[in-house]
Amino acid sequence: MIVASRSLSRSSARLARRASAVAALVSAVLLAPGSGLGEPAPRARVLPSEGADGWRAAGQDGVRGITVGPIENGYHPGVGYGSAAYGRTLDECARMGARWIALTPFGRVLDLNGRGVDPTFERPFAQNRDDVRRAVTMAHARGLSVMLVPHLWVESGAWRAEIDPGTDEAWDAWARSYGAFVRAWAEVAEETGVDLFSAGVELRSWVTTSRAPSFAALVRDLRRVYRGPITYSANWDDVDHTLVLGELDVIGINAFYPLADKDGAPFEDLLEGGRRVRDRVHALAETWQKPVLFTEIGYTTRPDPAIRPWEWPDGMKDVRIDEVAQADAYRALVAPLLDEPLFMGFFVWRLYADPDDVSQEAGWGFSPRGKLAELVVRDAFAATWASDARRTPGWAPAARVPGIFP
Repeated sequence: MIVASRSLSRSSARLARRASAVAALVSAVLLAPGSGLGEPAPRARVLPSEGADGWRAAGQDGVRGITVGPIENGYHPGVGYGSAAYGRTLDECARMGARWIALTPFGRVLDLNGRGVDPTFERPFAQNRDDVRRAVTMAHARGLSVMLVPHLWVESGAWRAEIDPGTDEAWDAWARSYGAFVRAWAEVAEETGVDLFSAGVELRSWVTTSRAPSFAALVRDLRRVYRGPITYSANWDDVDHTLVLGELDVIGINAFYPLADKDGAPFEDLLEGGRRVRDRVHALAETWQKPVLFTEIGYTTRPDPAIRPWEWPDGMKDVRIDEVAQADAYRALVAPLLDEPLFMGFFVWRLYADPDDVSQEAGWGFSPRGKLAELVVRDAFAATWASDARRTPGWAPAARVPGIFP
């Protein structure tokens, strides 16, 4: 009996090792890029409840997010979305306290005439789609929720908000081309269980004008493809004039609000600017009875970044790096919002898919990584927000902040 027991024990151990090896092999096959078998099981996406505090009422905490940008150069292969380098960035985001990430695949537009969208960006479109599928799966595997935000890159260097095809026929052609582009990404969002989808970014000439009904129709069409919540990323200065907010589940804003109107403004002035932003958020949520999400926030690392926060760092010269100014701008904007129960959350603009690639922007750029602003972001993510799900009906607790916030 002793010999038989030992033999049975050795046999069981061999079987266990074999089963473990088979399980590992099956897992590797299922997750292999392009295998066709690695599609994740559909995630249970959360749709906000009705009302301005619909996100919290649906049992969700405030969104603590970071945008992870693609590597915008085809000469840097193997370090973009879905790569091992991108996995390291996800791990950094998680250690910072993020619970969400945003992915921003781009399509190309030649100029502001709006002739159409070329979905190719640095790599063939099919490859980019596979990379983003893998990127979403990798984020979900780490417990991170994902917002997918298709962007437009205007080759002429102009701003996408000013695209104007001109005639009715040209606008119809533009709507069809853009619709095909964003619908293709909505299909990826549905396949991979993306948690929130943005139908567009800063398309002012479309959504604030008589052309808006065609964009509203596009949002309704996207709902046939993607069954999760849909937002649109309005610019901070035109969201009140955006005519498609009623079609959305969440009001999204790229929130590059100026916090003061003169250089050298003291921190208290910046903080007062942050309070004004909070009041605008509250009024917008109450008016539309929808939660408000900042789909982008960010400040460059230079003196007075909160005066004109939308200014792009690439065109700047002889810039003095100022980490304190960047950190103060983050503090001034975010601190008042943490006490606003109708504020759904924010995404920091931005980190990159390869954390070791310093070629994507200058040291005075937007990324808070490794700077004083990162400590502010960590503090904000670690705080308890008034918009978090923990609540007593009819009452929202003040934010509890662990560190350097006022």
